[in-house]
Formats: sequence, C-alpha cells, structure tokens
Amino acid sequence: MGTLGDFAGLWDPEPGWLNTASYGLPPKPAWDALQAALADWRVGATSWEPWDKSTTRARESFARLVGADAGDVFVGSTVSAALAPIAAALPDGAKVLTDDVEFTSDVFPWQVHADRGVEVVAVPGDELVAAIRPGFDLVAVSAVQSSTGAVLDLAAVVAASKEIGALVVIDASQALGWLPLRVDGVDALVTHTYKWLMSPRGATIGYLSPRLQERCRPSAAGWYAGAEVHDSYYGTRMVLADGARKFDQSPAWFSFVGAAPALELVEQIGVETIHQHNLELANEFRAGLGLPPGDSAIVSTPLPGAQEAFASAGIRAAVRDGKLRASFHIYTTLADVHQALTALKPLL
Repeated sequence: MGTLGDFAGLWDPEPGWLNTASYGLPPKPAWDALQAALADWRVGATSWEPWDKSTTRARESFARLVGADAGDVFVGSTVSAALAPIAAALPDGAKVLTDDVEFTSDVFPWQVHADRGVEVVAVPGDELVAAIRPGFDLVAVSAVQSSTGAVLDLAAVVAASKEIGALVVIDASQALGWLPLRVDGVDALVTHTYKWLMSPRGATIGYLSPRLQERCRPSAAGWYAGAEVHDSYYGTRMVLADGARKFDQSPAWFSFVGAAPALELVEQIGVETIHQHNLELANEFRAGLGLPPGDSAIVSTPLPGAQEAFASAGIRAAVRDGKLRASFHIYTTLADVHQALTALKPLL
C-alpha cells in the first residue's frame, strides 16, 4: 500500500469531476493497456488470447479485494445478467426483500418471475434489517445505494438473514473500490467495474458461494464456460468448468483489458487508504453545505438550482431522484470540493 500522493500522477482529470457514481476515470495503466490492445486490434497484430489474460487477472484481483477464492468468482457483462441464474433458481412463491430505492438492475431480475409467484417486498433502507423476518427467502440489496449514497450495515444484514436461512445477494457496484468489503456470510456479491473500479463499461465480476453454485443452473453457459475453452467451440459435447467459472459469460475483451490494471492499482493503493481520502473530501463538502459528517463517498441532498449552478461553473455531478448527487474518489482534490462549494454558495 502507498499514499495517494504516490499515485496522483496516474490521473489527469479536468477539474470539477464529481461524478464517479456515474463512471470512474481510468488510471494511466488501464488507459495505456486499452490503447495498446485497440492498436493491435486495428491492424490484426495478435490473436485474442493475450487480451483474455486480463480476464484472469481481473478475476483474481477481485477475489483478493473481497476475500474470496478465485474459483468462486465468475465474469460477465452486466449485473442484471449475473443475477438472472440466481433468480431462476428461486422456488415458486419465493419472497425477496430489497430497499425501496434500490437500483432496478437489482430488482427486475426477481420481478420478472412474478408469474411464478415470486414476490419482491421493498422497505425503506433504515428499516431493512428489522424487516428480515421468517418468510423471506432472499435479501437483495446494494452495499451502497446509488441514489442516496446510504451505506448498508452488511454485517447486520448477514446476521439477520442467517437467523432465518435467507440468501444474501449484494450489489457492490457503488462500493467496491472505496468501501472495504468481504464476502463472509454473503451468498453472492456482484459488481460492475466501471464506477469506483475505474474500468471500461462491460466488465462485471461476481462471487457465488459454493451453496449457491449448487442451487443455480448456468443457463447462459457458452464456450467460455467450458472446462477447456479451446475444446468448447463446436458440437454437443459439454464439459463445464468447475466452481463459479461455469457461470462465466464470454468476456468483452477490451473491457477486461482496462479492468485488470485498474483493479490491481486499487489493491496497490489499498481500499482503506482510498476510503479515508474519499470520506475526508465528502465530509468537507457536507460541512460546506451545513450537513453533518457522513460515512459515504456519495453525497445526496435536495438543493434546488444546484444542477444549473454546477453547469455554469463547469462542475460535473448528477441529479438522482430529484436530489443533487456528488461523488468523490481517488482523483478528487480539495480544490474540486471548494470549487463546487463556491458554485453552490448563492443557493445556501
């Protein structure tokens, strides 16, 4: 691990980028790797196998970040597609609990099974743990909420779910890369890497517990899910890989070419270091708005006129559910925070 100052030169953002919750900015090693692969692709300089080595690197880096065995990690392209086999494995009449502001990619995969009697119940986030009671088969929720930045009490969710035998499925897309996370007690943890892991869109990685692997059918299995991918191109002979790799979807090569060095850089810097940096800046921003300190790298607050004020000042943030959403990451500086607060000062 190092200090953020040791790595500052790996990004060159235009001042005022406060929107990592929408997409992260690539560090130089990821950008350079992607440009090299694109240059090779343009002229046909290589086969695809060298690009695919990045998929293995990203899988292994993700496993280390969340404390999983790489054999329990699968790759894909989207969170909703990654959740589909889990939803299909639910029994008829199953009951799923989620947050009432949950991102729809974590809701629709269960809801499309309504014709089988699968029911999705949504409650306010601060009531979620108390709502985990007998009758629920699965709890599906984000580690950090996209619209509000609310951080889940994952340990409490796991403990309450274990008491009733419910599965726990976590979307870490707004968390992994700045919030320390482990898969202990979790049945599935899935993340897209294009936000806080600063990768090209198209690289999703997930953990499946051994008990969940046994329950699920790899319904999207193709050649890349084969035990030996080069022997799985043609015909009806199917020998799927062991472990979670049988749930692999054929990877978007260039997305993983960019993802592998980005994930490895997060490891090198250290999530705890990133976490401290992000919270310091987020709380500086909160203080400037007259808000109490928080525990999230995402700040969400109703502030009429904020979007227009930011646009005039060249600040790039987002509005979600009618609220200003600003997000802070490795490459965010104190100057970015003060620039944003200056833009908002007439509204306060």
